[in-house]
Formats: sequence, C-alpha cells, structure tokens
Amino acid sequence: MSKTVSISSPSQFKELLQSSKIVVADFYADWCGPCNQVAPIYEQLSQALSRPNIVTFTKINTDIQKEIASEYAVTSLPTFIFFRNGQISEKVQGANPLKLRDIVRKLSDEVDSISAAEAAAGSSSSGGGPSWRGAELPRGYADISSQVELQRCELLNVDLDIGNLRVLFDSSKPSALPGGKSGAKDWVESDTDEQLMLFMPFQSMLKLHTLQITSLPPADDDDEDDAPMRPRKIKLFTNKPHNLGFDEAEDMAATQTLELSEKDWNADGTANIALRYVKFQNITSLVMFVVDGDGDGEKVRLDRLRLIGEAGEKREMGKLEKIGDAPGE
Repeated sequence: MSKTVSISSPSQFKELLQSSKIVVADFYADWCGPCNQVAPIYEQLSQALSRPNIVTFTKINTDIQKEIASEYAVTSLPTFIFFRNGQISEKVQGANPLKLRDIVRKLSDEVDSISAAEAAAGSSSSGGGPSWRGAELPRGYADISSQVELQRCELLNVDLDIGNLRVLFDSSKPSALPGGKSGAKDWVESDTDEQLMLFMPFQSMLKLHTLQITSLPPADDDDEDDAPMRPRKIKLFTNKPHNLGFDEAEDMAATQTLELSEKDWNADGTANIALRYVKFQNITSLVMFVVDGDGDGEKVRLDRLRLIGEAGEKREMGKLEKIGDAPGE
C-alpha cells in the first residue's frame, strides 16, 4: 500500500506542512516522461522513510494544482522540493535519481536524529508540541534554525567532555531551566580559553533578522573563578566557505560585532539580538566568533542557538518544461 499522499487542494498541503516536520513534494504531470521514469524510485523512498508526523512524501499534479506550483516557483518537471518545519530546504529539478537518493540519505540521518531527540525527551513530549525558544519571535519572522546543515558545521575550541555542537540546536528546553530536559549535558563550553568559533552552512539562502543565544552559567558555584561565563563580545561573518582561524577572525572586519551586557539577558538566560538586516540578506553561511566572556573566568558556555528570519526565495512562475527533453519535443 502506498504511503505517498496525493495533494488535492492548497489548504491540504498547508495543513501537511504544519503537521509533519519534514515534507518531500514531487511536482509532476501525467504527460511528463521523466516524471513517470522516476516515479517508482520516489515510491520506494516513500515506503522506506515515511514516518507519521515526522516525514511525509507527497505528489502534486501541476496541471491540477496550479496554485501550489506557482507559489513554489515550479518551472520545470519533475521538481522535488524538501521542506523542514514548513520552510524550503532543498530543491531538485529533473529526473535525477542519484541526486534524489543523495538528499534522501541526508534526510534519513536527520530522521534518525529527530527520533533520537524525541526518545531522549521522553514520552511527555510525544504530543508534538512546539519547540522551546527562550524569547518571543519578532513579528513576521520564523525560527529557521532547521536550515543549518549540521553535518557540515564545525565548532572550534569546544570541551569534548561536555556537549557537542548539535545540542545548540536541540528543540527541547535546556536542562538548566526548571522543567528542562534531563540526562546528558546539553550545552557546550569552550576548552583552553574563553573563545569559540562556530561555522554554520545553510541548506538554502537565508535572510537573517535576529540571533537568539541562550547561556545559563550556574548561578551558585563553589569556585566562581572556574564557572563558565556568558559571551560578551561576538563577531559575525557571512558567506564564508569554511570556518575561520582564531587569529584570522581577530584581524578580519566582521559583518557585525555584538557587545552584550547583563541587561540583554532575560529570565530564561536568552539574549534576543536584532541584526543589521540589510547586511544579512541572501546568506549561505554564518561564522559566529565568541571573542570573550562577561567576567574573569576562562570558559564560555552556550546552551541554545536560534536563527530567526526568512528561508528560501521565490521565483516568477514561468513556462513548465520537461527537463531532459529537447526543445520543441
């Protein structure tokens, strides 16, 4: 029995994007030869990876659902669009089974990560509630943290005995807050000194409006000199192909430099930092360099990181073409 959902209306598709963390959409037409060729492979992937409320595979007939095809700028057939938390993360045009399988392999890894996170959060979170955030979202913008390509992220000078970089994007409430998740240490700390360097490549082009940083150093510590600090000075660099070295970042002009003080942190230990929006348009990666901490300690602590803004770009609707066919065929 097929697990692929056939979309019959724009409202049905919108509801699906809200109910499933990941949605894979196959835009096709009955008359499209390449669409028919790749259809069996798509169905195999659907059978293997579909998970209720986590991963849903859909088929959208562009001759019938013209409004949906127009909204997502589908100009060629077949087109496969991958959505994470309702936002476009990947787009594949043409009957390219190798490219499709490559993205689905990454999708499979993400599904496993989601399942592991939900299992760790316990049965109390099985109702599928919203992800935790330490501050309200700016009006008109969304949490686009899911656009970070975790497999290619790199965090330098991290204490390997604490958490790894994936905990920064954990959707659960930090363990340091009342009612937060329990278990392994779900934060990161710097290692040899107070500096951290985080490279974040994105799955699609972003417009970044706000950076939310949660840092929850222990309130009471027997040895305050060894207690980790909140970050004070942070330098941000956009569109870098790879991570930076610490000496390189010290000397390089930043896209924006942030100076945080005690008044910037709310009761949940979160700083809601508005960025110079015009400087963070159409970015494909972000390097966050924590230069120093707010105090005299030797380590900096980060519990959560959220990126707020817009993901993806819309193109004007053009004439549909069958990719791989010669002009006029």
